[in-house]
Amino acid sequence: MAGAVHWRYRFREIDSSKKDNLDRFIPNRSAINFGYAHNMLTEGAKKGKENLAEMSTYQKLLAEACDIPTRILAFKNKPPTPKEIWPPLPPPPPPPQCRSSKPKRYIKTWERKLDAPYMVDDFCLNLLDWGSSNVISIALENSVYLWNASNSSTSELVTVDDEYGPVTSVSWASDGRHIAVGLNNSIVQIWDATTTKQLRTLRGGHRGRVGSLAWNCHILTTGGMDGKIVDNDVRVRSHIVQTYMGHDQEVCGLKWSPSGRQLASGGNDNVVHIWDRSVVSLNSPTRCLHRFEEHRAAVKALAWSPFQSNLLASGGGDNCIKMWNTRTGARLNSVDTGSQVCSLLWNKNERELLSSHGFTENQLTLWKYPSMVKMAELNGHTSRVLHMTQSPDGCMVATAAADETMRLWNVFETPLKTNDKPFAKFNRIR
Repeated sequence: MAGAVHWRYRFREIDSSKKDNLDRFIPNRSAINFGYAHNMLTEGAKKGKENLAEMSTYQKLLAEACDIPTRILAFKNKPPTPKEIWPPLPPPPPPPQCRSSKPKRYIKTWERKLDAPYMVDDFCLNLLDWGSSNVISIALENSVYLWNASNSSTSELVTVDDEYGPVTSVSWASDGRHIAVGLNNSIVQIWDATTTKQLRTLRGGHRGRVGSLAWNCHILTTGGMDGKIVDNDVRVRSHIVQTYMGHDQEVCGLKWSPSGRQLASGGNDNVVHIWDRSVVSLNSPTRCLHRFEEHRAAVKALAWSPFQSNLLASGGGDNCIKMWNTRTGARLNSVDTGSQVCSLLWNKNERELLSSHGFTENQLTLWKYPSMVKMAELNGHTSRVLHMTQSPDGCMVATAAADETMRLWNVFETPLKTNDKPFAKFNRIR
């Protein structure tokens, strides 16, 4: 083929005694036309320049005929400013600012440990409550103590005689001033915490200790060891206005719904009842709205959801947390926590549920709702965490355990930005 370069290879043997015994490949250039290649390198370059000159002359003539500038792109002078036919467009809006992501909440251990000597170790009692005036009430044997979380002051509200004690339940009214105290001898006292004066005594509702209390405006609902639940109107002399009969054993937990229409009760008979004020009457005290029998041990922990009406969480000694739709009576979920469930609290700002537990870890567990994925476990108590209550703003949580300590936890808020730690001035209940 003309003009093509052919290669032939010759093999030359090299003496094997030499150090580098290699094959050499030598090309054969006899077929290359060096004259043609030299002519293309010299004369071809001259013809290329002549062609470029001819093209340049042609472009000039074409430009003159068409009356267009000879240089389309010029960097020497700036192009003339075009005349504005349409009004100028408004400047583009600034790019949207990315919202800073919500800071990740840091869940830490307890903020403060407080001594609570002589606390009764009983699963069915309710000995801790945090009132709307930011005062914590705690029952220690025969006495009730008040601790003001605003100024770290503590005071003794009442100490009862041995024939009345021990104190078996405490509960603040919604005004944060009046407090109900249930006693072992079946009576209930109403106290004014501001003046530390007893206002009245409620008798005749029960035949045994009163371990559960729940306020609904001026109605104080009490649950007793006799299985009875009683509504007491504290404004009138004949205070018993309604009785609920459904539990065969002691009532361990009572909670009114946020609307005040439904009452949840848990008992030592492993049963949860939902009572509706419009259904129950004096003529039919056993007519409950729903009766849940799926727990396998005493039910004390009850918590109504703050963000979804008719959603109730219940927990008990069978290690289970169950979710109920109290409108339909359907069980929505059931989670085996692995240890006794003593108390439940909903986060008021997020869809989260906090539970306190007994043996063997004695921990607090934070759950994400509705997936019920475990978010955190908080340890510190050395015995079962029997009681748990929430601050008025919903951020702090107070717990009391059988290890005779009360602890304050920063569970539902971000860490404090200042170096000041809350509750630093207080380290004992009494």
